Amino acid sequence: MSYQVFARKYRPRTFADVLGQEHVVRTLRNAIAQSRLAHAYLFVGPRGTGKTSTARIFAKALCAKGGPNIDFDPDDELSIEIAEGRCMDVLEIDGASNNGVEQVRELRDNVKFAPTRCPFKIYYIDEVHMLTAGAFNALLKTLEEPPPHVKFIFATTEANKILPTIISRCQRFDLRRIPNAIIAKHLLHIAELEGVQLDEKAAFAIGKGAEGGMRDAQSMLDQLVAFCGAHITEQDVLDIFGFTAGETVAHLARCILESDTVNALRAVHDQSEAGKDLSRLLGDLIQHFRTLLVQQADPEAASEDLSPELIDEIAAQAQMGSTEQLLRVVDGLADVDARMRWASNKRLHFELGVIAAVQSLNEVSISDVIEALDGGSLPPSAPRVAPAPRPAPAPRPAPRPVESSVREERPYVPAPAPAPVAKPAPEPAPAPVAKAEPPPPAPEPAPVESLDDIDLWPRFVSLVQERRPLVLSWVQAGTMLGIQRNTIKVGFPTSEGFARDSLMRPAQMSYLESLISELTGKAMKFEFVLDSSLKAPEFSEMGLGLLDEPPPPPAPKKPVEPEKPKVEAKKEEPKPEPPAEAEKPQVDESFYQDPLIQKAMEKFKARLVTA
Repeated sequence: MSYQVFARKYRPRTFADVLGQEHVVRTLRNAIAQSRLAHAYLFVGPRGTGKTSTARIFAKALCAKGGPNIDFDPDDELSIEIAEGRCMDVLEIDGASNNGVEQVRELRDNVKFAPTRCPFKIYYIDEVHMLTAGAFNALLKTLEEPPPHVKFIFATTEANKILPTIISRCQRFDLRRIPNAIIAKHLLHIAELEGVQLDEKAAFAIGKGAEGGMRDAQSMLDQLVAFCGAHITEQDVLDIFGFTAGETVAHLARCILESDTVNALRAVHDQSEAGKDLSRLLGDLIQHFRTLLVQQADPEAASEDLSPELIDEIAAQAQMGSTEQLLRVVDGLADVDARMRWASNKRLHFELGVIAAVQSLNEVSISDVIEALDGGSLPPSAPRVAPAPRPAPAPRPAPRPVESSVREERPYVPAPAPAPVAKPAPEPAPAPVAKAEPPPPAPEPAPVESLDDIDLWPRFVSLVQERRPLVLSWVQAGTMLGIQRNTIKVGFPTSEGFARDSLMRPAQMSYLESLISELTGKAMKFEFVLDSSLKAPEFSEMGLGLLDEPPPPPAPKKPVEPEKPKVEAKKEEPKPEPPAEAEKPQVDESFYQDPLIQKAMEKFKARLVTA
């Protein structure tokens, strides 16, 4: 007997043998059990995921003795004929070589003949997307209203090339890529049946290289047995197919996450010198960071395609960066991947991409800065800087003349000593009163007795202004819409999406909910929504509330009269007159109307005062 490759020898024979396509198998089994059989089926999926095998199993179930029958005998004579393609009532047609109008017309003429041995006459067309537009049009009418004894099964890897009028006449089944863990387990089972010792790491390496295709994985195992004999290790898989070990990719990713640029570049150098495909290595690195993102969202889903040795490492690396940082790294590496496809020096672009990835992890985004200013902390990779102590507020100095070119033109004149002011006549002494006590401290905001109190939101805004003024402008953009149980619904105009998103950050939301709970005396939650019926506030989001106050009006064109010093009492006590050179010069009224002076006052927002 001639040798049979693993891909044919271990092809699924029953519904139970189909791996990784439970959603398709369950639907087909239920359709047979409930006698809800359609006249046309379309199987879509990547190569090696079981489209042809599933179609043959479905044909066996439809044509079984006493059928349709789910639990048919795969060793029955008719089932064997269908599996080998010798059954006259189950016709397999290659769409790539029989794609013309004439072949489809011949098929259309033959469908009217009844089957010879089976309950149905089944036409299976593989790679149906290769049919020409004329062939599709010739098939339309027959496909929509075939004879009751005819069933059509189509298979394709590119459903986008099939006419929508064909797809709408079929029941579509999308076969997905088979998870790596399922492929590795099945390869270990085949190796055990063949008497081959296959290491578990080697099985996972084959499954990773197969990229979800069981047929590719079985072909690779067949090649490894021919090369290695009875014992296959992970290193054998890496050497033959040029793959990179999962631990190597994880080590490179850890160097990037730890900002260890030297060791990261050294890892790229070692893989390049070993003859590894750098484009494939970069793809594995991008896939690794994608796994870290999945690990942060759903740890169970991330572990499906991982070997047992990498599960703990992935869980540890997922905690080394935020989601935003990992997304920046993936975006940067994806750009490098696009450039490497057309570059002659792939290693140069790879190394530049690694350096850029390290730098992107050390960057601090504006959201991180706001988070830190609001009392949060910077991301793990960002440098920590101890906040400097705030100096005590200095006493406000007395107003002084504006230091500008205008002041330089005026000689300094010392201010005259204040003249004594005549004391008013003594008033009768007031009746003795008790010693006044210091006013009591301002009470804390009392809990609201009724949650329907219309003053709740203004009081909350005032509390935010007192406790956390940095987010006041965001809170002021909201409007309380109502209270339901312990949830306060706050609406924001559609133009204030940034304010809503900023307040919905976990740290901000937690702090605001603690404030409202303190104000109401019970645990409260916030629900921030965008409401198109609300009017946008007057201030701009871009200013973050810092530009709410309108700019000061321009200086009036009317001459500003300097304040007249009180000189009434000066006549009572004559003093020696100051020297003539120290006398205060008389300023011409046109001085204040000079355009240069007005422009300087407007630019520096200053006002002229007398010395």
